[in-house]
Amino acid sequence: MITSTDAISQDTLKPAQPVEADGAPATNADEQNTRPPAHRTIDLAGEHPSALFTKRVPIGFARAKSVLGLATEQGPLRIAMAEPGDRQTRDVLRRWLGGALEVFAADPKQLGVAINHAYGQQTGAAQEFVENLDRDAVIDQVNQLEGREDLLNVSDRSPVIKLVNLVLFEAVQQEASDVHIQPYEDQLVVRMRIDGVLFDTFNLPIGVLDEVVSRIKVMGKMNIAEKRLPQDGRATVQVGDRVIDLRVSTVPASHGERVVIRLLDKSARLYTLNELGMEQNSLARFKQLIGVEHGLILVTGPTGSGKSTTLYAALGEINSTQRNIITLEDPIEYQLDGISQIQISDKKGMTFAGGLRSVLRQDPDIVMIGEIRDHETAVLAIQAALTGHLVFSTLHTNDAASAVTRLLDLGIEPYLVSSSLVGVLAQRLVRRVCAECGQPYTPKPQELQSLHYAPSAEVRSRFRKGAGCEACRGTGYHGRVGCFELLTVDDETRLLIHERETASAINNAAIRAGMHSLCDDGLAKVELGTTTLDEVMRVSMRSGF
Repeated sequence: MITSTDAISQDTLKPAQPVEADGAPATNADEQNTRPPAHRTIDLAGEHPSALFTKRVPIGFARAKSVLGLATEQGPLRIAMAEPGDRQTRDVLRRWLGGALEVFAADPKQLGVAINHAYGQQTGAAQEFVENLDRDAVIDQVNQLEGREDLLNVSDRSPVIKLVNLVLFEAVQQEASDVHIQPYEDQLVVRMRIDGVLFDTFNLPIGVLDEVVSRIKVMGKMNIAEKRLPQDGRATVQVGDRVIDLRVSTVPASHGERVVIRLLDKSARLYTLNELGMEQNSLARFKQLIGVEHGLILVTGPTGSGKSTTLYAALGEINSTQRNIITLEDPIEYQLDGISQIQISDKKGMTFAGGLRSVLRQDPDIVMIGEIRDHETAVLAIQAALTGHLVFSTLHTNDAASAVTRLLDLGIEPYLVSSSLVGVLAQRLVRRVCAECGQPYTPKPQELQSLHYAPSAEVRSRFRKGAGCEACRGTGYHGRVGCFELLTVDDETRLLIHERETASAINNAAIRAGMHSLCDDGLAKVELGTTTLDEVMRVSMRSGF
C-alpha cells in the first residue's frame, strides 16, 4: 500500500470530470485550444503501485518526471503525475507500457514517497535475474559509478553491476545483516544472515566470481588487482530514500576470493530501552544505573548480540541539553541528535585510547567507548570513571560476571575495578515467533530436560511456535528480541573482586542477590510465547551458560 506523511486530504480532491483514455477532459476542439486541459486530482493514500509500471519504467525516469503507475483492475492504466499536462512524458509512457493511459494529477511530495515505496517492493528481482543469468552476457569491464549508488536504479547497467545491485537490494529487503559470497569448486553461493541465522539465498555460475568480486571491490574503493591478501573496504549505497552503509571484507580462499558484506541501515529508527525486551525489574534497575553521575557501565556479548543498540538506547534515555555526551565508535552506526560522535580509525592513528585522551579534554559528562580492546583503553576508561565521568563501553564475554575477570586479565588492579564498575549488562538475541503463523505447541520432554526446565501444564499451554509462512520465509520466526542479565556491583561483589574470585563465584553471588541469568530470561520469554525453547537452547549452547 502506498503511504505518505504528506498525504493529500480528501478535502483537496477536485470534482471528477469525464476524461479521455489519456486522462485529458473530453471537450470540443475550440475549448481545448483556448485553455489548458484539466485533470482530476488523486490521493495516493490507499493506492497500490502497478507492477507493470515498475517493471518497464526505470526509477530514474519516474523520479525525474515525478510519475507513477497505479494498480488498475480493468480499463486504461492509471498514471499519477505531478505535471499531467506533459504530453511528451505521456507519449513515452504509452510506448513503454503499450496501451492507453488515464492520467491524474498528484501532489509531488506524495509522489516522491510513493515512487520510492513502489520500487522498494521489487523483492525477488535478484533471484529472477540470477536464474536467467547467461555467462556469455557478463562483460569483463566493470565501470566505477560516480557518487552514491542507488540500488533501485538497475536499468542500463552491465550484467555484473546489475547483479550486485540486485543482490544487495534483496538483502536490504530481507533485512539481512550480512551477505556472504562464497566460492566453491563448481558454483558461487550467496548467503544472507537474517535474524542472526545464515540462509543460502541463491547460486551463481562460478565463472562470474572475478567480475562480481571486482565490482564489489570497486564499490568499496579496494585494490581490484590484489587477490592474494585480505582487504577491507567501505561504501555507501541508497535504496530509494534509505541510506545503507556497507563494510566489505575479502579473503583469499581455495576456490577464489570470499566476500562478506555487512549492511547497516543508517535510516533505521533507534529503539528505546522499553522496546528492547528487558524484564521490568531489570529495566528499572538499569535505568537507575545509567542515571548515576559517574562510574563504568559495561554491556557484554558476542558480535551481533545487539550491544550497540542497547548503548544507543541508554544514551537516548539520558540525553539532555544539560549534558555533554561524546562517543568513540568503530563504526558510527547511527546518528544521534545532540551527541558528538567520533569515528575511530586505526589506520589514521585514531585509536580508542588516543581518542579517549582527547575526549577527556573536551569537558564531557558522559563518554561512550565502542569497545575496550586493550590494557591502555581499559586504564583510561576506569580513570575517566573515577574522575567524575559516566563511561559506557562493551566487552566480548559470555556473561556479566566474566566482564570483571576480563578487566583483571587486562592488567587492571582489583581495587580500581571495584571502585569504578557500577554494573554489567550481558545480552543475547533470540528470534521472535512469527506473528502471522505462530500457534500453540507442546514441547518434547528432551527439550525441557536439556534446559533443566519443568514448567507447569498451565505454563506449557502458552508455548508458541511458528508453522512457517511467506512473512517469515518459512522459518517460523520474524524479528528478534533481547535476553538480558544485569549484574549490579554491591558490597559483596566488591569484596569478591578484591579477592580476585572467579567469575563463577561472582555469578553465584549476583544470583543470590536477585539477578536473573540469560537462560532464565530466555525461558521467561518462552512462557510469554515470544520465542521458543529451540531458540533459548541455541543461544545457551553458544554462550555456555
